Amino acid sequence: MNRSYKTVTEVTDWGPYVTKLILPLPESVESEILAEDTFNVYVERRNKINGDVLELRKDFTSEEKYLSKGYCKVIKTYASDEKGNIKVEGKYATLELECEPIYRINSEIALLKSHNEYVYCNFYITQIKEIKTKDKILGLVYDQLISNNMDQIKGWTNSEPTNMETSLRYGYYKPIQNKGEHPLIIWLHGAGEGGYDTTIAYTGNNVVNLSSDKIQQLFNGAYVLAPQVPTMWMDDGTGKYTMSGKSKYVKALKLLIDEFIDVHSNIDENRMYIGGCSNGGFMTMRMIIDYPGFFTAAFPVCEALQDDLITDEQITDIKNTPIWFTHTKNDTIVDPNTTVIPTYKRLLKAGASDVHFTFFDKIVDNTGTFTDEGDKPFEFFGHASWIYMLKDKCTFDYDDSPVNINGKNVSLLQWLALQNK
Repeated sequence: MNRSYKTVTEVTDWGPYVTKLILPLPESVESEILAEDTFNVYVERRNKINGDVLELRKDFTSEEKYLSKGYCKVIKTYASDEKGNIKVEGKYATLELECEPIYRINSEIALLKSHNEYVYCNFYITQIKEIKTKDKILGLVYDQLISNNMDQIKGWTNSEPTNMETSLRYGYYKPIQNKGEHPLIIWLHGAGEGGYDTTIAYTGNNVVNLSSDKIQQLFNGAYVLAPQVPTMWMDDGTGKYTMSGKSKYVKALKLLIDEFIDVHSNIDENRMYIGGCSNGGFMTMRMIIDYPGFFTAAFPVCEALQDDLITDEQITDIKNTPIWFTHTKNDTIVDPNTTVIPTYKRLLKAGASDVHFTFFDKIVDNTGTFTDEGDKPFEFFGHASWIYMLKDKCTFDYDDSPVNINGKNVSLLQWLALQNK
């Protein structure tokens, strides 16, 4: 008889992965008798609509496709409770899985057509090594998923505006301690996180880190708003990437933000921060240019607004808005030489006094989660500077000096939490 299992999903720097499998056992076992090779884990990533095994590209630049299936590496096995918490002895076995960064066979999202979408990870778990209890446990097979837990999205809600002039769905986080006034952090997703599954807007990348206890404490509790567009922020109305620097979503986004503020009356309008990555970085620039003075501060990440489309008058309009740019030197998707670098220099020349720019050489995993074939930290593609920003690893300025506020070195999010009109 095949058995049921549970999964735990974690939103990592590279999106959501199934990181644990929780298997009920016929009897209690001690952790010390379970080994990494007690079970074999096979998975097929399937389309949620038709159930087909997915055919995917290896990476963003590859045309070659492969069937998304294979064996997951188990990195740890132990006795646990039903939630996967380790126990000296327990009625469950929990298997921790490696997060592999290339084929990503236990990732719960995949780039289908033009957007990332949640997919179904169909696991088949087979016992291949005897569990030496009094009666011996043999022949266990698990292939029926009964539940999944993703702690990091607790407190997040998906919603839609009531204003008929804006069609933007959104996810949002409401601070736990909701008495008094609270700042608002607006996150604008990249092109891959558009579409109609709003959860993607804040889990496709590690946006949920903004609702973590550590980051919330910086802001003494902050609302986080993650709007989602059906196409992409850089859609100028043609359905294609804008060549004019315009977006058809500017008015819709402003109306959504206004409505969100009206509904949540304890948002402090003197502390409203806007940022986002790639397409969202473009839209961050678009919003502070089109509504100068409305936002308290901005944090564009690998922003894609071409500098030659920004007028001198617009530079003057935004020079007093505190801005912290993030980009990577080896970004091949958005060239910093035609976007952020000249814009940053023009702002300084115009007299901007609170503008910063963290410019990384490259983006390398610094969590121990992702490794390459040589078991060294994995190097992500150069466009992914949002990984460091969302983990609050931006601490230095364009000249490699630390950013210092009132005699104290600060990170990007520490700096952001200090901004107040």
